[in-house]
Amino acid sequence: MELVQMLTSNLGVNEDQAKGGAGMLFNMAKEQLGTSEFQQIADAVPGIGNLISAAPSADGGGDSGGGVMGMLGGLASSLGENAGGLGSLATLAGGFSKLGLDAEMVGKFVPQVLQYVQNQGGDGVKNLLEKVLSPST
Repeated sequence: MELVQMLTSNLGVNEDQAKGGAGMLFNMAKEQLGTSEFQQIADAVPGIGNLISAAPSADGGGDSGGGVMGMLGGLASSLGENAGGLGSLATLAGGFSKLGLDAEMVGKFVPQVLQYVQNQGGDGVKNLLEKVLSPST
């Protein structure tokens, strides 16, 4: 899968981490977008269902103590000052930690996935996904 290869080579993650991380981003889009909007993204991304299935749950499990707060701090600093929409992205940090990735990787995955979606489906599809994934919305 082209997206997985792009993530592994550009970010230095393994295949399972690439699939799981991308799947979490797409799953978040699926939950937040309407069916017809998400379908446009799904049409542009071959194998999106497999990616979503590979994603760990983003609930963070029972680790709601200092670990999550530390991840939130790391996530906020990696996203810079436009960290207004941290809620959804912070949820991703818990799932990324299950993949063995730190919270900063969420901020590195987002532009890679957006670029891929733009290459596959054009600006309109990228903008739909960006609406969900961009912390400044």
